[in-house]
Amino acid sequence: MPTAIIADDERLMRDLLRTRLSQVWPELQIVGEAKNGDEAVQLVAELKPDLTFLDIRMPGKTGMDAARDIGDASRVVFVTAYDEYAVEAFERGAVDYVLKPPEPERLKITVDRLKERLASPASAQAGAANVSDTVTAMLSQLAEKIAAPKPKYLQWIQASIGQDLRMIPVEEILFFRSDEKYTCVQTEKFEALIRKPVRDLAEELDPALFWQIHRATLVNVNAIEGVTRDIRGRHLVLVKGRSEKLEVSRSFLHLFKQM
Repeated sequence: MPTAIIADDERLMRDLLRTRLSQVWPELQIVGEAKNGDEAVQLVAELKPDLTFLDIRMPGKTGMDAARDIGDASRVVFVTAYDEYAVEAFERGAVDYVLKPPEPERLKITVDRLKERLASPASAQAGAANVSDTVTAMLSQLAEKIAAPKPKYLQWIQASIGQDLRMIPVEEILFFRSDEKYTCVQTEKFEALIRKPVRDLAEELDPALFWQIHRATLVNVNAIEGVTRDIRGRHLVLVKGRSEKLEVSRSFLHLFKQM
């Protein structure tokens, strides 16, 4: 049976990836977990797993640094949230990758490819060679882009839907709206609840993607269909595909002067 370790500095992401892998690849044995690149390199030396799932950005030794140290001791699978440029680079370098958060359908594509490569010794050796040759150049280029200092905004929201806990990519969220106790997380398909207030979310979300339009409301810029006024003179945001309208406070009206 194939074996693997998971390296990610966020315990929630390690748990989520372990769960998703068990769903799409029940035969895979997760034999260890690491919180950083140094621990990952040590675990590979001790456990000799077939696969190592490495988060790209971790404190201390990054996933890319760890991949160089691991070399051909284990087949590396990068776990990344940087899909806007990482995916193209990975595909050019024939590197295996998983996008955060790992969705079953997308993860199965990676798993099927990994099964084929593990079943072929020649393919496995070629993959190991890539890590030390072609992929090294790709990693260096990717490292330069990621190394540029930039705020680390939330990439997903952990929310409750009934008795279930779900990881929701922030780009799928239409808006957040708070009451005295909970904050509603509204997507195109469902509504979920979190306890974090809007004032905290406003500091943790990318301001280019989410605008605060009221002390209790954040809206995804890409979900805004337009702005209208009611008979009382209030400005209201129209949300694509939704019937409800979101009130805009006077202090946030300047956001819409360009629209």
